[in-house]
Amino acid sequence: MKKVDVVTFGETMVLFQSNQKVPLEYVHQFDKLIGGAESNVSIGLQRLGHSVGWFSKLGNDPFGRFILQFVRGEGVDTSACLFTDDASTGIFFKEKRSFDNTNVYYYRKNSAASLLKPSDLNEEYIANAKVLHLTGITPALSESCSETVFKAIEIAKRNDVLIVFDPNLRLKLWEEHQARSVFNQLAEKADVILPGLDEGEFMTGETTPEAIATTLIGNAKKTVIIKLGSKGSYYQTMDGDGYVPGFQVDNVVDPVGAGDGFAAGIISGILENEPLRKIVRRANAIGAMVVGVDGDVEGLPRQEEIEQFMNRDHGHRDVNR
Repeated sequence: MKKVDVVTFGETMVLFQSNQKVPLEYVHQFDKLIGGAESNVSIGLQRLGHSVGWFSKLGNDPFGRFILQFVRGEGVDTSACLFTDDASTGIFFKEKRSFDNTNVYYYRKNSAASLLKPSDLNEEYIANAKVLHLTGITPALSESCSETVFKAIEIAKRNDVLIVFDPNLRLKLWEEHQARSVFNQLAEKADVILPGLDEGEFMTGETTPEAIATTLIGNAKKTVIIKLGSKGSYYQTMDGDGYVPGFQVDNVVDPVGAGDGFAAGIISGILENEPLRKIVRRANAIGAMVVGVDGDVEGLPRQEEIEQFMNRDHGHRDVNR
């Protein structure tokens, strides 16, 4: 099995999306895409020039094969993916009423990915990586998925693999008290935590970025980076903290996937040993770029595109002829 810098895993579903801004019941044609936080991050990192592996348990069906082919086609290593005949691949639908009103409808209960279990993990695959990326979605899918996440953490800890945790709160998947408990357990074990402001409030009960980060760090050597939407981000470590402003977006097309692009930017900067403030600024830029493009992965940029975007934000206009 291929050795990669970053390993991530979780459920990716087939996404059916309409470009019509009408209620879903009036839509008759859909574009077939994919959507999944962890695969979004893996594709984002691959486009930034990193070796990354993503895996899941997919249904042995046309949708499962479509997902595998799509992710593998982006250059992501999928050699650890598994297929099952015991359940179907999950699907979901995206309804866009307006630019700022998007509804998502999931059909993922008892899906193939929910059958992931600790024995499905390849310990060597995780142990050889530099970073393990996890979200709070996977443990919500089933008890065995939750056990798989904690087993992966155990492997990573034993092999000095950096653990990056993005809460990705999905209250449609579980009860609030369960989510809060698991999120805080994962945050305690993670080295880098990437909550949104609302997720930080949910986890800690605090309302300011400073207080949220301080609570999550405790006495440990951790990095907390809090996403603040268009305002940018706030970061805190044991050595210091700061705000990093966001980038202006004139036309928000689709907000879904911006946080995954942000996570890819953070992990990329860590792999390149860049200063934290520079890492966060570039991640802010990626998030801003993603919201300007329709689709979960379509707006994830390559390195040269990020540089062009950041230069343009400072008044430099690039014309590609």
